Amino acid sequence: MTDSLNTTIQPPTETHDLGRALGMLVRSYHDQVTAAVGDMPHGYRGYQVLATVMHGDHPNQLAIATHLGIDRTVMTYVIDDLVNANLVERQPDPNDRRARRIVATPEGRRIFEALEQRVHAAETMLLGCLSASDQVTFRNMLCRVATLAGTLSPESDSCTVIAHLLGDDNEPSR
Repeated sequence: MTDSLNTTIQPPTETHDLGRALGMLVRSYHDQVTAAVGDMPHGYRGYQVLATVMHGDHPNQLAIATHLGIDRTVMTYVIDDLVNANLVERQPDPNDRRARRIVATPEGRRIFEALEQRVHAAETMLLGCLSASDQVTFRNMLCRVATLAGTLSPESDSCTVIAHLLGDDNEPSR
């Protein structure tokens, strides 16, 4: 197998260190996807929120925050900035007049479609040492493990976990 520099990638000869491998993968993923989303408000976190809104399974701010594991106070800032960028809007919920649904604007849908392709390309490049079928298998296996991990530690804020993995012990910035 080769990487983008045309050098041979050697499999590890020592015991596999899952923590180190995950840390390296997360750091590289963060770097690649951050570059792919460009100046999206809140970077990849903003992209995740927009993607969740686009898929429509979590209609309000609290549901989106819970789904993504983002602190609800941080989520307020993310949504505010996405609203200011004309990517989403808060609309009254027809089933609960106290609640606001978060919906993508036409501009938000257009931006999301372009960013989704760029993020997918970055992910494909990151997994480039795997065959296409191995990439699908890896993604499926990773999602299964992540789902289980989420049930083992549901109170963990994913932003804090990622910041910790990246070596930034400060609270995630808004």
